[in-house]
Amino acid sequence: MKPLILTSLHGLQLKESGRAKTVIAFCFKFAWGQLPPPDKLDEYLGPHLPKQERGDHWSCFIVGRLPPEQKDCQHLSLAEFCRPYKSVELWFDSEPVDQLQLIWLLDGLRSDPETVAKLKLRLVSYDMLTATPEQLAKWRVPVFKITPAYLELASTVWQAYRASMPEAFFGLLRRDLSRFPMLQPAMIDLVEELPSASTGLGATEMRLLELVAAGYAHTNDLFYLRSLGLRGVFSDWELRLLIAGLAHGRTPALMGLDDEIRGICQENYYRFDDAFRRSRLSLTDFGRAVLAHEEDFSRHNPIDRWWGGTHLTNDNLWRYDPVLIPPVRQ
Repeated sequence: MKPLILTSLHGLQLKESGRAKTVIAFCFKFAWGQLPPPDKLDEYLGPHLPKQERGDHWSCFIVGRLPPEQKDCQHLSLAEFCRPYKSVELWFDSEPVDQLQLIWLLDGLRSDPETVAKLKLRLVSYDMLTATPEQLAKWRVPVFKITPAYLELASTVWQAYRASMPEAFFGLLRRDLSRFPMLQPAMIDLVEELPSASTGLGATEMRLLELVAAGYAHTNDLFYLRSLGLRGVFSDWELRLLIAGLAHGRTPALMGLDDEIRGICQENYYRFDDAFRRSRLSLTDFGRAVLAHEEDFSRHNPIDRWWGGTHLTNDNLWRYDPVLIPPVRQ
């Protein structure tokens, strides 16, 4: 019997590859915005509730059609759905969004011993997003059985990421994380998104300023040219929001962003995207000073964003450079 595969949106093609009987692709983006509350995440993995909206339950993200005997699965929790399968494989690639989903999922399933006994981790050191089903079918991917030690480590990292301060998460970087070979690099990428001690911006924001300074004025280039080495922490949509934050602050670091964006609701994706395509970005004098580490963006602009469970504001600005620096309390 082919396994059940649990993956991210990067693994949608796994269904067509023939490697699994069923594929479930999770879509939470835990690297951006405020984390969903624990009870919502528990409900996501549990049986469907009458109050739940479409998209708030694991069964909404089954890839392809289920066989007739499995179609009525909404009343099941994910763990209950896993039980008929001989093996449940976890396919998550190296990007932070995938590694965060992996540790969250293991934390959510750890209370069901029958399901845990079936879990196997595939060490996916490839880019699933660009692979064809034919390529995926031929991949030789190392596989490891999930043991209680894996579950304990995953839960510890997930709870540290959820915490209201990043100290515990940062401290885990000194721990042996080798059971998840791709987790530590992803954690370092996440920590580097904390505001820098000198510029007040995270690593992706600084990379965006570097690219604009180098002449990449078209947002399409910034989002889609993989050769630019733009960090893989945030999605294309989230990069748009970062750019808007750099351009629409009290003291902007970027200019040339289409002004219509200010009046467009973010839910209106196509108008928002069209306005970005019309934009031609360049650095302001202030942006050049920030890029040169001569100015601090956070001293001139309001900060209001989330890093895991930490709410970053001007009064609660945890920084990293390259040690963790707590906020200066007034």
